[in-house]
Amino acid sequence: MKNPFGNMAGILKQAQAMQEQMAKLQEQAASKTATGTAGGGSVTVTANGAMQIVRVAIDPDVVKSGDVDMLQDLVTVATNDALHKVKDVMDGEMKALTGGLKIPGLF
Repeated sequence: MKNPFGNMAGILKQAQAMQEQMAKLQEQAASKTATGTAGGGSVTVTANGAMQIVRVAIDPDVVKSGDVDMLQDLVTVATNDALHKVKDVMDGEMKALTGGLKIPGLF
């Protein structure tokens, strides 16, 4: 008679290995970056895999224009672009780790 729990040890070992890999991926998240742009590159924002903004660059000509509303919109668009791109990068990393299995609460 086969032991119905015989494969449980193997499953637990795989889960532990995946947990270790996820912890390593989260540690490395800060080193993964993506840059979003707006206004033809007049505003660029870089975000890391931890969803933190790490750099904002604004063309001085945009500032000189004095159009604060436009500048605010450009920063918002570039920030959202960067966050979407870095989320895609991290989703790809997670997909490679989990084999495409969607795990709620992860990235």
